[in-house]
Amino acid sequence: MDRRDPARSTTRLALTDGERALQIRVDQKLNVTLILDLMHALEKLWKAAYVFHTEGSLEADLWVLDRTLRILFGEVGQVVKGIRQSITKRGLSGPKRKTLNAVANYLYRNRSRMRYDEYLANGWPIASGPVEGACKNLIKDRMERSGMRWTEQMAEAIVQLRAIYLSGDFDRYWQFHIDQDQHRLYPAPWSVVPK
Repeated sequence: MDRRDPARSTTRLALTDGERALQIRVDQKLNVTLILDLMHALEKLWKAAYVFHTEGSLEADLWVLDRTLRILFGEVGQVVKGIRQSITKRGLSGPKRKTLNAVANYLYRNRSRMRYDEYLANGWPIASGPVEGACKNLIKDRMERSGMRWTEQMAEAIVQLRAIYLSGDFDRYWQFHIDQDQHRLYPAPWSVVPK
């Protein structure tokens, strides 16, 4: 990252799953803005929804939709508060209480990484799916074919060419490559001078 942006002029982001050890390591080593992948937050909300409603029911869907919208609008604290109040008001105990406490604690612990309203306003991603899909399309589909072995240098070169090709810029790149090669081989105009 430092090689591409030594002045650190761009904002660096890292989408994580909420695992504390990973977040600590990324925060210490990379100096980036940490974002909790929204899909992991939704996974927790579904667990909570099934405490209150039957799995697959419209009520569960609506419960998750409501909490998701609140989270997207920056109201993580209110969602956590609502879950905790539901535990008390319904007098829940045992596995149901344990599940809801785990969900509330997870959301509370990650609230500083769930400012999705701000992230979206900045045009930042809030889920890693598009990045994972791009990696699969750009890298895995080309690099992990049967019998292929790569050195790091060759793999990097192939990935760069594939990125240029997939972006539709290959013809422009190839002309640039030819121009650069011509300039390297023939740095000054040549002329034939008679003896």
